[in-house]
Amino acid sequence: MSGALRLFVAAEPPERIRDELAHWARRALGRGAGARRLAAESLHLTMCFLGEQPPAVVEEIAAVLAGLLEAFAAVEELAIGAPAWLPPRRPRVLAVEVGDPDGTLRELHSTLSRELAAGLAWQPPHERYRPHITLARMRPGSEQARPLEPTPPLTFAPTALTLFRSSLDPGGAIYAPLASIPPR
Repeated sequence: MSGALRLFVAAEPPERIRDELAHWARRALGRGAGARRLAAESLHLTMCFLGEQPPAVVEEIAAVLAGLLEAFAAVEELAIGAPAWLPPRRPRVLAVEVGDPDGTLRELHSTLSRELAAGLAWQPPHERYRPHITLARMRPGSEQARPLEPTPPLTFAPTALTLFRSSLDPGGAIYAPLASIPPR
């Protein structure tokens, strides 16, 4: 799709949570672990990956986000869970699970997916939603998944629900916010 934008919607953890997770990943992976750690400012909780979309849909997606302000505000306490190598059989990323004790994050995800599918040429994936924050990407041919120290016991409420453009670069993806609730 010529001129298409690679888009996704993510819930953003507070800066303090991002910094602590980035620090944990540095300690857990050490040097030479065959992984490219993500910078703290790049850490996010993906809600919907939309893939390649025409630029004209950005305003439509921004309107969907604006309509979800109340549902987003209901997501008050998420918990950082165990580290996870994903996918489990042939890990390509190191992530931490995100617990959703009251189910408000899953409800937001379901509503967001439904609203986006109704307005875009996009279909939600058939896999069950597995909330997580990616901390590192494995380099091809690097070491296999290994046990890791426990993650810090952290809880948080997301600070924003943001539509991001992802641009692929040899050094890693670059994320640019295009629309957000609450507006920054």
